[in-house]
Amino acid sequence: MALKGTKYRMLTLIRDALNESNLIDVYPSRPAYQQNDYIGTPCVTRTKREATKQKRLKQLLEELEGGKLYMNMKWTKSRAF
Repeated sequence: MALKGTKYRMLTLIRDALNESNLIDVYPSRPAYQQNDYIGTPCVTRTKREATKQKRLKQLLEELEGGKLYMNMKWTKSRAF
């Protein structure tokens, strides 16, 4: 399924954090809408305060590492039939 609306480009800040955390290969395994949400919504890139940006970036990394959350909600990878 294609994304509707704006597709956001990954910022260096997020790419660097994914590389440093060895999660750069995990990120593409998430659905396109999640990848886009993590980048384009107020989650990380649109925050004004640096402390908030770092808090949300940390949450993104923890969710990718754990593999069971998306935006603090339970998430499981669906299987193709």
